[in-house]
Amino acid sequence: MKGLYTQELNDIPPKVHNLIYLIKRIDLSLPDSLKEFITELNRVSIPTRYPEELKVLLKEYNKRRVSGILKNTKETLKWLKKRLKQ
Repeated sequence: MKGLYTQELNDIPPKVHNLIYLIKRIDLSLPDSLKEFITELNRVSIPTRYPEELKVLLKEYNKRRVSGILKNTKETLKWLKKRLKQ
């Protein structure tokens, strides 16, 4: 995402982890399935930086759920990489 930010805006991306913010800044048009996944990924990534929240998330995210997230992440990365100029 930050690579696309640099490519599209010809600027150094900000030091943020908010994927939605980056998408809006570069005016990236995503397929609905990716929008939903990135929104979910964005929501989950914030609490993982806080130990007390991480304990709750560890209970919530079983192996099956995490496997789905990894699969969707790989698909999202492929889609994003196709948009980067070579």
